[in-house]
Amino acid sequence: MLEQRVRLAVAAVLPDANTDHLTVRPCPDPKFGDYQTAALMSLARERKLNPRQLASDVVARLQVGDVCEPPEIAGAGFINFRLKPAALLSVLEGAAQGGPLFFRPAERPRTIVIDFSSPNVAKPMHVGHIRSTILGDCLTRTLRLLGHRVITDNHVGDWGTQFGMLLHHVRSSHPHAGTDSVQFRIQDLEAFYKEAKRRFDEDPAFAEASRAAVVALQSGDREAVRLWEIFCRESLRHCEEIYARLGVKFDHTLGESFYNARLKPVVEELRARGLARESEGALAVFFDDIPQLKDHPAIVQKSDGGFNYMTTDLATLSYRLETWQPDEIVYVTDGRQQAHFQQLFAIFRRWQPERQVRLAHVWFGMVLGEDGRPFKTRSGENIKLSALLDEAEERAFRIVTEKNPDLPEAARREVARVVGIGAVKYADLLPNRQSDYVFSWDKMLALNGNTAPYILYAYARIRSIFRKLEPPALAAGPAGPFTLSRPEEFTLGKHLLHFGLVLEAVAEEYRPNYLCNYLYELAGHFARFFETCPVLKAEGAERTSRLALCDLTARVLRQGLEALGIQTLEQM
Repeated sequence: MLEQRVRLAVAAVLPDANTDHLTVRPCPDPKFGDYQTAALMSLARERKLNPRQLASDVVARLQVGDVCEPPEIAGAGFINFRLKPAALLSVLEGAAQGGPLFFRPAERPRTIVIDFSSPNVAKPMHVGHIRSTILGDCLTRTLRLLGHRVITDNHVGDWGTQFGMLLHHVRSSHPHAGTDSVQFRIQDLEAFYKEAKRRFDEDPAFAEASRAAVVALQSGDREAVRLWEIFCRESLRHCEEIYARLGVKFDHTLGESFYNARLKPVVEELRARGLARESEGALAVFFDDIPQLKDHPAIVQKSDGGFNYMTTDLATLSYRLETWQPDEIVYVTDGRQQAHFQQLFAIFRRWQPERQVRLAHVWFGMVLGEDGRPFKTRSGENIKLSALLDEAEERAFRIVTEKNPDLPEAARREVARVVGIGAVKYADLLPNRQSDYVFSWDKMLALNGNTAPYILYAYARIRSIFRKLEPPALAAGPAGPFTLSRPEEFTLGKHLLHFGLVLEAVAEEYRPNYLCNYLYELAGHFARFFETCPVLKAEGAERTSRLALCDLTARVLRQGLEALGIQTLEQM
């Protein structure tokens, strides 16, 4: 509401200004107010205006007297807002009576394609896939919660040189593999891949035959396609098991192979438009006008006539625009692919300049072991994702058994599943996504600190309040007027109001860590409220009001955890 009013005031002062990116956010330091906008400073800089004068002109047009004290201008042009108690109570009462849970669906919903996870066929999913999978799922959930149309596409790596290696290796060394009498599982594929990679690196003749096998596959060779289909079927079965454990679903799983027939036309069009030219027998796009890419041309067709990731990604991008007409396409991959996506976006803007679509590469850092190196087994191999999830559940089970030995084993296993998987997800989403983070079992499973178990326990603790009511209730009853009297009540209530702004910030900047920190702070505010403000021992309107505040806190915790992809528990 404040954000919309700020935009209207700015439009009144600067009618030609684009106000879409003017945001209001919770004030970092409560002593300056409850909310703040810093957006006018960049707007003033663009127009060579005095930012404080622009802020003053905007404040003069602001119509916020019904919800805020008079806005204050601070620093170089910040505008701070302090909420009136009556406005706070009104919003809390509306939510308690079944109104919006402190956020509203987007006024202009966007269609957004999110490309995430994207494992390679013929290899088990490993710890390196966890960040893309969990981050992409969280962004999907958050954007859908805000009312956007989100289309998820798992762009699996089921094409290319690795299949040439596999095909040639299997046909030359395991001629009976994949027949009716000799079926194989993901473990077999992994072993085949390791053997094939070793031979590819050590034997030039094998490498050349592997490249020929790729061309045969791309040309539709019947035997090559049959084996390839077996590789894909078993790999995707393995991936689906992992996704089911993580609660991750995709609208589409269109692998690289899906675009094979589109690759040649893409290259022909790039060449016809003068965007790709021959270089040492290959076709490449050069970036003479982009300093950081000037010495890094992008090959779109290799000298042997084969195509590569860039060609496939261009065909994929074109298909998505034709099929789903998105306003935005988001790619969730690790930071090592930044140069690739800079090239991809630059080529696309030249190739189809009329397309008005936002392209975003949401990149992330690495998962490190406690030695500061990439998280691997002691032998130096990637840790399989299934093994990581098994370990998380088993460690959580030991903790649950220690804390609640009287619970039936099935109940302890279910708690351990939710806590273990939730802890892994939360630990991955909590850091700034562009930072590397150290994987620590002890930290992620701790009941104290900024962890999933701490927040899950806060939710379960609130739910226990309602079980203690006589008779027990699932939630607070109809809320009358709120009667907030203590500072802890006001602090908790104001923090609840921030929920929608935090969700919007997560969606706009692709940063789930904002939501993690918000939920952690919410759990802390609730703990302080609960310690100082008796709930069940209160009476009359005060008791009703505090029960409603408990209920709203539980609902926000549950909704926030759900946006992170984490289940909740009624009891722990």
